[in-house]
Formats: sequence, C-alpha cells, structure tokens
Amino acid sequence: MVKNINGQIILLLIATITPNLYAESGPATTISADESLHKIVSDISPNRIEKDIEKLVSFGTRHTLSDTTSDTRGIGAARRWIKAEFDLISANCGGCLEVFYQSETIKGTKRIPKATEVVSVIAIQRGSTDPGRYVLMSGDIDSRVSDVMDYTSDAPGANDNASGVAGTLEVARVLSQYKFNGSIVYAALAGEEQGLFGGRILAEHAQKNNWRLKAVLNNDMIGNIEGVNGVINNTTARIFAEGTRQNETSKEANLRRFTGGEVDSPSRNLARYIDLMAHRYIPNLDTMVIYRLDRFRRGGHHRPFNDLGYPGIRIMETNENYNRQHQDLRVENGIEYGDTIDGVDFEYAAKLTSLNAVSLASMAWAPTPPSQVKIAGAVLPDTTLSWAAINKQQNPQLLGYKIYWRYTDAPQWQFSRFVGDVTEFTLENVVIDNYFFGVASVSKDGTESPVVFPGAAGDFGE
Repeated sequence: MVKNINGQIILLLIATITPNLYAESGPATTISADESLHKIVSDISPNRIEKDIEKLVSFGTRHTLSDTTSDTRGIGAARRWIKAEFDLISANCGGCLEVFYQSETIKGTKRIPKATEVVSVIAIQRGSTDPGRYVLMSGDIDSRVSDVMDYTSDAPGANDNASGVAGTLEVARVLSQYKFNGSIVYAALAGEEQGLFGGRILAEHAQKNNWRLKAVLNNDMIGNIEGVNGVINNTTARIFAEGTRQNETSKEANLRRFTGGEVDSPSRNLARYIDLMAHRYIPNLDTMVIYRLDRFRRGGHHRPFNDLGYPGIRIMETNENYNRQHQDLRVENGIEYGDTIDGVDFEYAAKLTSLNAVSLASMAWAPTPPSQVKIAGAVLPDTTLSWAAINKQQNPQLLGYKIYWRYTDAPQWQFSRFVGDVTEFTLENVVIDNYFFGVASVSKDGTESPVVFPGAAGDFGE
C-alpha cells in the first residue's frame, strides 16, 4: 500500500476514470444508425395521417355505445372502415397482415350498464424467425363529449384519439413493406373511454396465448401542439412509464429493496430505448421520459398490459389542451370547445408516428432481449453479470451482448461494453454499489434490444 500523498492521489484518479475505459465515443446508446430506419422516418406521410383523421372524424361520433349498424355514423362504421384499411394494407404487401376483429360483450359496469359488444381491430405482421415474440402499437377508436354516457352528440375525437389510430394505420402501411425477425401488432382498440376494455381484452388474449410480448406503445393524443397553458411547441413529446411491476410479488419487492430496480422496470427501460430512438432518428424532437404510469390520476390503454406485467408505455403530446378534450362542441365566453380537426398539427402527428415506426422496427429486427439476467459483486472490486443464451434458431441475427451501466441518479445509460457471444462477463474495477447495470442483445448489423436490468425487477420475460 502506497502511503505518500502523491500515491493516494494517483489511486483516487484511477478509481474515478475506470468506468470510462469501457465507454464508447460520444453518448452511449442502444441504437445503431441504420439507413433503413432513416428511410422509415421519411416514408411516414403527414398527408395520409390527415386524410385518416378526416375520415374518422366524419363518422360524427365513435362513442362505444353509439350506432353500430349505420354505414356513415357511429363506432360500427368506424371500425369497419379501419378493418378495410388494414385489409388494403395487407393486400398491398401480399397478404402479410393477419387482420381480425376482437370482441367481448361487456355489461353491468358504471359506463357500460347494458350489454354492449366492445370490438377492436387487430392486424399482426408475423416475424420470419421468431414469430412468437411481439411488439405492439395501439391507438383508441372511441370518442366522447363532456358527458361520458352521451353517445348521440357529435364527438369528433380528432386528436383524442383519431390521431393515435391514424398513426397506427400509417405505421402499418410503412412497416408492412419490410420483413422482421419478430412480430409486430397494430391495434385499434375500443372502449378506452368507457373503462380501458379493448386493452384489457387484448392483454388477456396475449397472456392466454403465451405471447412473448416485449413492448406496448400506446398512442393517445399525438397531434396537439397548443397547450391550454398557452405554450405552442412541436419539438417535444412525453413518454409515460411506470416503475415497479404491478404484478411484483412480496418476495421480489423485498429483494428489490436491497438491490434496486425501482427505476429500471422493463417499462422504464423501454421508455429509455424510445427516448434514444428519438435522439438518433427524429429531427427536432426531444422526448421526456416521465416516471409515472400516466398523467396524474389518469389512465390509458397501456395500463391493462402493465397490470399483467408486460412492458408498456404511453406516447403523447407534451402540452395538452383541455378545452379540446372530452368537451361538448360549443363556444363559451369566447372560448371554442371541442376536439375538432383544426386542433391537430399533422406534421407533429407524423413526427410522433415516425418515432413509433423506428422503435417498433428496431426492436423487431433486433434479437430478443436477454433473459435470466443476474448480477454479483457484493464486497468485491469487480461486477459480474450473467444471462441465458438466446435461441439462435429464432435469432440468427444475434452477434452477441452488450453490458450497460450508469450512475444511480442518471436517467440514461452512460457507459457500455460489447462483450461478444458469451453468457457471463466481469467488469473489473467497476464496483457494484456505485452503479446500475443491464444487458442488451446485439444483432450483426448493430441493432440492439432494450437494456434488461438484472433480476425480476427488470425482466422482459423469456
């Protein structure tokens, strides 16, 4: 042991700079710059999104309890048009989509007192090598006015949430021109305003059919840039992501108390992944990852998936305009109320749609996220991570794995090291107590999965 003052200074400097020996040049990211992803962004059309929103608004109301028999008005006409659009998209890609209605009769609830068939429209683009692994994008079909039980008044629902459905249709148009290793689900969900029923039905379907569902991207209001607070901004968006899993056991919670993971749920690391996608691929868009399930005491259609333990987030505008949400169409004290199409910025909606498209594409091209990630290093100078080997028949694109770590108060991953096609690696002189760690899988073209935090707290599943 060196005891002179100069020797002590040298030892301290070495301990401080050790993590940077593994850092890549520039900020560490989980995404590689790939030209096909840039092309996907450029292929998203604001004009097509505008036309789809106009069509959805034209149905007058899309309230869950509204008319189902008319060809021009009500939720029945709206869902039939959505299915026809998915069918057309499938025809244009040689039948690459499986398109179907998904329904369940709901009754006896506060917002659906009488028996009502809640019908969503689902389209699945099957992966070529790992079709049992899914990523999902959703928007909500239904609309409402001030009285949530008023199903006859006009409820245009242009931003809430024709914008999300239009975005989902547009992503299907663009991504259906590509082939992916994993499967992509495009979902127009019903019954959101009446109790998140469409999401619950689809989440339970995923669980029953053993979907390996790695990501749910719920898009609810992605077209407004003028906030009720007077702010006009088309350069930011919010990503809401819950912390600890809703289905965490008491044993898992006790372990998390001693190992961390409160801010590293799969939903949070999915949000970090999407945040980096925005940084890499979407011009003039800064996303805010918000550590909350949704807006304060409010909800969205990702929640039923979170309830079952699936990674799910909500993508939406930053500045909401409450005069345009859940409002009767009227002018009062000089203020126009109502969710009409003139309140939607189509370029901005296209920007958020592009973010969904590149995030889904990157995850579907990447190998599946690592599973059974474990960590060791208590009272040691080194940290060791291990994980299960990924099935190479399902993931022939796998090159290897990358370890990430960051300071515990840092919002994004800061340091990384590609460690090759191994299932265990030790970071020498990186003390486990000072950082949070995770592992991502890496494809031969550099595309990566989301980062997986060790243990049950961060597990994306098998």
